Amino acid sequence: MGRKWNNIKDKKAAKDANTSRIYAKFGREIYVAAKQGEPDPVSNSALKMVLERAKTYSVPKSIIDRAIEKAKGGSDENYDELRYEGFGPNGSMVIVDTLTNNVNRTASEVRAAFGKNGGNMGVSGSVAYAFDKTAVIGVEGKTADEVLELLLEADIDVRDVFEEDGAVIVYAEPDQFHAVQEAFQNAGISEFTVAELTMLPQNYVTLSEEDQAKFEKLIDALEDLEDVQQVYHNVDLGE
Repeated sequence: MGRKWNNIKDKKAAKDANTSRIYAKFGREIYVAAKQGEPDPVSNSALKMVLERAKTYSVPKSIIDRAIEKAKGGSDENYDELRYEGFGPNGSMVIVDTLTNNVNRTASEVRAAFGKNGGNMGVSGSVAYAFDKTAVIGVEGKTADEVLELLLEADIDVRDVFEEDGAVIVYAEPDQFHAVQEAFQNAGISEFTVAELTMLPQNYVTLSEEDQAKFEKLIDALEDLEDVQQVYHNVDLGE
């Protein structure tokens, strides 16, 4: 598949654990979701989705509660959701999603990260057309056939179901995210190895060893930026 979901998540968590960046990013995302609607996941589906994703990264309850309380307190801190698109070595494509309270700063930092690491920024739509927004749900303790049967019984159509490193990964339409989770929960499964909406490339590219090293440096530089929430790409990193 070119995309090892559990390996990627574990790698990011291990990388971010030392600096608590992952907690800061989730805190900001939870705050924004809670402020945009009711600060209650029961009535705020966007907040519910962020909290479910945070759970798969073991974000502490204190971080979650602090962000929600901040939103309840009527903080006037505002963030803009912005997406940047660009290119890395040899036809590689990158999408960068950000939450920022300073658009000029973020644009400058993202552009610099591309420029200093062998990439270049593209215009809106220059990359996103080659990706599909997809719900990704992962569970353990079931086979792919069992999961497919479970979802069919719940009358849920999915794009793909496959086994990966002891887990079963489900690709579904974005609007089926909660339906897939509820089908699992109704079957007694409440823990997920991955639960998020992502941008999946329609095709992967393989880079030379030299270009891959440059590309990984570019991705690390982007992910290190404070305002960057998610980075998506179409490179098979062989993970």
